Amino acid sequence: MPLDTAPAASEDRDLFIERVIDVPRETLYQCWTSPELLPQWFCPKPWYVSDVRQDVRTGGNSYLVMNGPNGERVPQPGVYLEVVPNAKLVFTDAFTETWKPSAKPFMVGIVTFEDLPGGKTRYRATARHWTVEDRDTHEKMGFHEGWGIATDQLEALAKTL
Repeated sequence: MPLDTAPAASEDRDLFIERVIDVPRETLYQCWTSPELLPQWFCPKPWYVSDVRQDVRTGGNSYLVMNGPNGERVPQPGVYLEVVPNAKLVFTDAFTETWKPSAKPFMVGIVTFEDLPGGKTRYRATARHWTVEDRDTHEKMGFHEGWGIATDQLEALAKTL
């Protein structure tokens, strides 16, 4: 039985990207769960990812650092709440590691990979925020543009594998 991921689904707290990608879902899942592949697509350039550590299982820890062009370093510790291989990843920053609460939870990420005919995948990445204010902040930070570019990069990489 899947975990119930708080907060509950609510349109006023969700932001999402959804696309049909001409790549099998196993390949997209591999791009999300391989420490050597994730840095190749996860951030819009000139930002980049370093220090990737992933224990991809329900309850496993995740950690990466997003690095900016002016020397910014943004650590991203978290925990996987639900892992369904090749189908779904649910993760959160509400915990810095299993099960140590973070100072300020911001979101739950929900990524789904749905098989479509012809080896295509319906890909959906949702950021579910704890508050409407957090959702608005994330949107103003450039959620749609940033996650859209990252999805373009994910698709381009996946097509080479």
